[in-house]
Amino acid sequence: MAIRVNLDVMMARRHMSLTVLSQRVGLTLANLSILKTGKARAIRFDTLDSICRVLECQPGDILEYIPEDDGGAPDGDTEGDT
Repeated sequence: MAIRVNLDVMMARRHMSLTVLSQRVGLTLANLSILKTGKARAIRFDTLDSICRVLECQPGDILEYIPEDDGGAPDGDTEGDT
């Protein structure tokens, strides 16, 4: 299972910088950066709620499920395929 974080896409659509989003949501730049780069292992619902409220979007606009291929590797990784 792979979850893609499209926070940067929504920020670009709203013409909002990470600094401004950080101030409006009340999270540190470091924590938002981890989320934006897809390195976060989890997100609290209240954090997701705050981000969606500020960006005026739905959770599905930020988070996207990417199914694994038949080989079990996410994102089209074909290592081991013949």
